Amino acid sequence: MVDAAGQSGGGAVPSGPELDPEDAKIVTLARSARARTGAAEGAAVRDTDGRTYAASTVALPSLRLTAVQAAVAAAVASGAEGLEAAAVVTDAGELDAESRAAIRDLGAGATVLVADAAGVVRAVLA
Repeated sequence: MVDAAGQSGGGAVPSGPELDPEDAKIVTLARSARARTGAAEGAAVRDTDGRTYAASTVALPSLRLTAVQAAVAAAVASGAEGLEAAAVVTDAGELDAESRAAIRDLGAGATVLVADAAGVVRAVLA
């Protein structure tokens, strides 16, 4: 596992609510995506077939995507037809409207985990 400072370490993902292993996995993937790039946010989504996709914020002069939008785009580009769950690691207090819309486009009933840089889940949105 990689922490917010980019350091490797073992152990379970810290969390507020008890997470099942598949949800803990997407929180870990989101943390890793954020740490790997040093981006503002990291996100991971799980499609209805159980496949996972992770991404970080994209902030280029010609292209801006939230981490969630980038992860959803990766899922769609790989043929995903629906989402079961999403996780976003962010320092922001709330999940932005653009990210919520991207999740709804592919997974209206998807569970959304919002975690801090340490992987502590602060909110579970349905």
